[in-house]
Amino acid sequence: MARKRKQGGKTNNGAMPVMRPDAAGIDIGATEIFVAVPVDRAAENVRSFPTFTQDLYVLADWLEACKIKTVAMESTGVYWIPLFQILEERGFEVCLVNARHVKNVPGRRTDVCDCQWLQFLHSVGLLKASYRPAQEVCAVRSLLRHRESLVRMAATHVNHMQKAMDQMNLQLHHVISDIVGQTGLAIVDAILAGQRDPLELAKLRGERIKASEAVIAKSLVGDYRHEHLFTLRQSLEAYRGYQKLIDACDREIRQHLEEFQPPTAPAASTGEPEIAKKQQSADGILRSELRRVWGVDLTKILGIRTGIAQTLLGEIGPDFTKFRSASAFASWMGLCPDNDISGGKVLFVATRKVKCRAALALRMAAQSLHHSKSALGDFYRRMRAKLGAPKAITAAAHKLARIIFHLISTRQEFDDSRFAADQLRYQKRQEAKLHAKAKSMGYALIPLEAAE
Repeated sequence: MARKRKQGGKTNNGAMPVMRPDAAGIDIGATEIFVAVPVDRAAENVRSFPTFTQDLYVLADWLEACKIKTVAMESTGVYWIPLFQILEERGFEVCLVNARHVKNVPGRRTDVCDCQWLQFLHSVGLLKASYRPAQEVCAVRSLLRHRESLVRMAATHVNHMQKAMDQMNLQLHHVISDIVGQTGLAIVDAILAGQRDPLELAKLRGERIKASEAVIAKSLVGDYRHEHLFTLRQSLEAYRGYQKLIDACDREIRQHLEEFQPPTAPAASTGEPEIAKKQQSADGILRSELRRVWGVDLTKILGIRTGIAQTLLGEIGPDFTKFRSASAFASWMGLCPDNDISGGKVLFVATRKVKCRAALALRMAAQSLHHSKSALGDFYRRMRAKLGAPKAITAAAHKLARIIFHLISTRQEFDDSRFAADQLRYQKRQEAKLHAKAKSMGYALIPLEAAE
């Protein structure tokens, strides 16, 4: 006779132990929200609510009446944000889960079934909450993403300007690298003001322009048409309008950064003299604010510019205690291989497809290391020769992620000399391989100093 195994805690129909008896599941929609609570908490354990704000407060009141303490919901678009914030303010433990992790078995799907499935999975402890930073970080993240969209729309109008000039056969944007730079805008403003003499327009050339005045004058001989000039004027006005919006957005971001509290254990001073904010550029002020918030200067890491450090702050925040290790941090960004192992064999090795702006920023930083004469640059080029460009970018981004995690966790400034020992060991291994290969072919390697 088979012995029955003793199970502790409450169970769900004798099948799985209930880890969270006070759990609820919510299926988010654009116009209607379905909520499921345990069957013993209400006569009608599944209810639907409209998405108006007052109805969301009614939903929160019903959950409190049912003595619910934790809630699970999918991250559906941006529809979950208002309800998430209301429930968080009421003191509920809100578990925002990835839609991939809560897929039900194949069959007929309804909103009622989805919310009940979420409630079941959450009650038995099978759901893991997605990482969401503090509210002050989310505010900066919203502004940064809005700024990114403004930059894209401004770039669209730059393309319209180039198209208008192409239709007039003005080749200025093929002669200078940036049509919205100092020289490009000066020449475009002169054209719109009525100047048509290419020699006079070429005199507006800046000192940093490599093209000569003769080449610029030759590129400004074209067929000036009224309709194309009208398009060029409106595109330029739209571009400058978006630049004003971007400047206002930058000021708003800096104001939010000033509200951040510095870390409890700030990094030691580097000995560099502090410069008054009035004497710093906008980029210098932003760099100082980011160093104050992070506790360390991430821009000292090769490839990490001020914009990338700002993106990392908006997407992750200054608190890395949510990640148990550097490996977990890199895995969250999708920079680690996701091995598929079955029967003791590795069937598939690749990184997970994760839409993470922080990972994209680190990939851009890794790609900029191609010409860097440093240990990180040598690592990227070595991985590129061994694995190819795409995998080398991922490997370098993974290394940058681990470096950033270590600096933020320990509040230590970046020191490139610490990589010198690793670089020396790599060079010795390469030298040993060359000696072994030469010996196998009957040759001997002699240093240049000894040969001379």
